[in-house]
Amino acid sequence: MQESQESHVSNHLDEVVAAVSLTAPEKTPSKLTQTAVFQPPREKLQLCEEKAKSYSSRHEYKKAIQELVRCVALTRICYGDAHWKLAEAHVNLARGYLQLKGLSLQAKQHAEKAKEILTNAVVPPYDDHAEVFKCSVELFHTLGRASLALQKFKEAAENLTKAETLSKELLQCGRISQEEWMEIQMRTKLSFAQVYQGQKKSKEALPHYQEALEYMETSKGDKSLECLPVLKELAGVEQALGLHDASINHLLQAHLIILKRKPSPEEATLSALCVARAAVTSIAAGRPEHHDVAEQYFQESMAHLKDAEGMGKAKFLSIQDEYCHFLQVTGREECLQIQTLLYGPQDKRTMATQQSMDVLFKAPEMAGKPRQPPKAKPACTGVAQHTAGKS
Repeated sequence: MQESQESHVSNHLDEVVAAVSLTAPEKTPSKLTQTAVFQPPREKLQLCEEKAKSYSSRHEYKKAIQELVRCVALTRICYGDAHWKLAEAHVNLARGYLQLKGLSLQAKQHAEKAKEILTNAVVPPYDDHAEVFKCSVELFHTLGRASLALQKFKEAAENLTKAETLSKELLQCGRISQEEWMEIQMRTKLSFAQVYQGQKKSKEALPHYQEALEYMETSKGDKSLECLPVLKELAGVEQALGLHDASINHLLQAHLIILKRKPSPEEATLSALCVARAAVTSIAAGRPEHHDVAEQYFQESMAHLKDAEGMGKAKFLSIQDEYCHFLQVTGREECLQIQTLLYGPQDKRTMATQQSMDVLFKAPEMAGKPRQPPKAKPACTGVAQHTAGKS
């Protein structure tokens, strides 16, 4: 444990050292480098903020964190140790850490530092400091997400409640727009859903996922890429609750979004396979009407990889095996059910079909597999693992 903590401290110190200069040392400094060295701190700060946003938008989170660390150092130079802007810089850095797995503790530490700065520097009421209160909303939401990632669910819920309450007050006072409030609600509801789902409380998580999706579709549009993680997590919860129609519909919605952005064959295959597996799980739960959906999307998933080589070919064969197993099991079970109804369980025809199924499941390639169609895998539904998430 001590070694792990020392490693965290060492990594953090490395980042602070990296903040000393904006560019890597060169044998012959370029004109751009020399210009950067003599830039006023506020100009350097603005440049770092822009670079951090650019890296984050391209999902280059490690580079974004380097810039956010520099933003903290430069903000301290520009505004001092007791200014709310420094708290905002720490919140932004905390959000950056949350984008990377395994750095939730650092995120929480920076969010706590931001809280300490705001507590000591700001004394309400501030009639003309809406930005300070917006920073507070982000602070509570970030603390909530960091606590969620560390599986401190009670603490996470408390901070998310503060973020939600404060944002509502800001809306009522006209300090934030309806659009800004919806953006906050969207993120807060999703985080609340993940708090409940992290405690395996799917029933409580469901309405929060539904609200998060509603806000997101209103704000971003129902075909936005940003809807994908919410749709998949929501489908996972619905599947766990036995709401198979809704689960399949949301996975189909996600699949259409993915296809419209011209995905790679691998991405398209995985998306179609998610729908197929959800349909298989529904059939196993007594909903045979989803048989055609399963067949259609098994076939579609294989079609995307029909010309693949290497790992892609291996994936194709794996899906083909899964599909064949599905057809063998569902086809024989349907036949057995019909024969049992027509002739009774002791009729020689019924017993012959039952014996054939028993032989099938005892075959080496079927050994160890359950006597039912394969269930959808957790990866298809994207249920949050509370290690990282979107800001």
